[in-house]
Amino acid sequence: MALEGAGFAVTIAASLAAFEHERASAEPDLILVDIQMPEAFGDDVASMLVDRHDVRAPIVLLSSIDEPELSRRANDARVAGYIWKGAGTTELVRRCKELLGAGP
Repeated sequence: MALEGAGFAVTIAASLAAFEHERASAEPDLILVDIQMPEAFGDDVASMLVDRHDVRAPIVLLSSIDEPELSRRANDARVAGYIWKGAGTTELVRRCKELLGAGP
């Protein structure tokens, strides 16, 4: 809701199959992947997107796990960065704008 309120068009995928369907139907400008998902770890999904698919959009890990651990996992997955959920929605919006070059 915070991203939509900031003017972003948001698509949510509740499963890996839904994610693949959405990704195949329109190329996103930014991909946020939660680390703790029911079907897979988000950093594994992100690594797969980086290694096996021609994903041009920045990929960002999102989680409430310990921030140093989140930072390490984002680095290991070779993604554009991470957003720690504990930083709040204002930081989420700010970082998304920053990653997309949309300004403050």
